[in-house]
Amino acid sequence: MDTQSTYDRIAAHFAKTREYAWPEVEAFLEGRSATRALDVGCANGRHAELLAGCAESVVGVDLSRALLREAATRARERGFADTLDLVHGDAAALPIAADAVGLATYVATVHHLSPRAARIRSLDEIARVLAPDGTALVSAWSTAHDRFDREKGFDTTVDWTLPGGETVPRYYHIYSPAEFEADIAESALRLVDVDVSSGNCYAVVAAPKK
Repeated sequence: MDTQSTYDRIAAHFAKTREYAWPEVEAFLEGRSATRALDVGCANGRHAELLAGCAESVVGVDLSRALLREAATRARERGFADTLDLVHGDAAALPIAADAVGLATYVATVHHLSPRAARIRSLDEIARVLAPDGTALVSAWSTAHDRFDREKGFDTTVDWTLPGGETVPRYYHIYSPAEFEADIAESALRLVDVDVSSGNCYAVVAAPKK
């Protein structure tokens, strides 16, 4: 299953249903600031917009060019286009220099990567691009969500239904909270805090100690 073509197919409808930032992201960013910020898996730019209020410049990275176009439209309409640079790229191989960002969000994206090695590699990429005093928020869909009745992490597909009824399957790895924490620990990131909220695992992470 090709994540890029999947999200290119659903981008316009997806963007319309993702108008507002997540409260957990708002809470994470409150009181934080940076010279340069990064939103990995930026989609329609709703969290990049929040980052634009915390940083002098923001880079949004996404695998879907159609979603990047949606993000560019949002940035123009909401007045943060001058702050935002949009880049086509893979979360497991970020086109970002090492130690380049002081603040990052990696929200609802790692669970689309397969296999586990790719997910770990993407977490290592967050560690690589964070400045020594940088911090990031990572989230993934969890078995704690009401729609799942399983305790261990598992692979699945979740259909996106377009107007007219067409369904587009999307790959997900649904994390158990313990597995999510274990993957963070396996990566180069330093875990600062971990929580489960609204059916998602969240981790506040920091750059590795040098």
